[in-house]
Amino acid sequence: MNKKLKSVELFLAIGLATVVNASATQAVEVVVEETEVSNSLQLTEDIATANLIAQGGEGGEGGEGGEGGEGGEGATEMTPGEEANADFQDQLNSSELLSTLKQGGYVIYFRHAQTEQDYADQVTADVNNCSTQRTLSEYGWRQARVIEKAFEENSIPVGEVISSEYCRAWQTASIAFGEYEKNAALNFLPFEDYTNEQVEEMKNNVMPLLTAVPDSGTNTVIVGHDDIFESATGIYPAPQGMAYVLKPDGNGSFEMIANMLPEDWALIGN
Repeated sequence: MNKKLKSVELFLAIGLATVVNASATQAVEVVVEETEVSNSLQLTEDIATANLIAQGGEGGEGGEGGEGGEGGEGATEMTPGEEANADFQDQLNSSELLSTLKQGGYVIYFRHAQTEQDYADQVTADVNNCSTQRTLSEYGWRQARVIEKAFEENSIPVGEVISSEYCRAWQTASIAFGEYEKNAALNFLPFEDYTNEQVEEMKNNVMPLLTAVPDSGTNTVIVGHDDIFESATGIYPAPQGMAYVLKPDGNGSFEMIANMLPEDWALIGN
């Protein structure tokens, strides 16, 4: 099954996090204190079982030039960025990827985990006020915890963790990786439809982060948004929670190695 068509709804089979009615910062603290999944093998089995019974998948993504959630059902025509995402082929299998990541030297770009509502908020969102933004849904919290557990259990070395200033991004970074730093270069621009000049501006902002070689023996994690990644790569990372593994060459460019959904991290190496 194409990764783009895997439904993130399969995380419902694992069990959703406790509903948290608190501020965004408090919500992060509550979820981080939530009881750990006691058996990673059982988690893997749950995901595999859910994957077998999951039918369909995400609807079409919100259009290019809009930091939207998953789009309307029945969407049939994909944008070039969505097609590039659907057609992407991993260069390494799961075991090879795990072995490679353990050596360090890679940049892992995560689109933030699943949000509660699907709407474009780039015009109205205030980076200092989570109530004006889309924030993580209950299984968005769970997605981030699955990523956290996979990195810990597989001893994948992480150095810098860099997030956009928007709540859904730093919430994902905080839950999955603990410490992080915010960087405005990962923020989307406050427009629903981008001009070519604005796309180029976002690309110029993010490219230094995507091409920076990580410290020896570590991997850099970036948590950002769809439009930012697409501006630099031509690939619209869908669904929410999608990650792309990049290999910087030290000369201002990078190679695309693999893409990974949250549930793929739980199965890495198998």
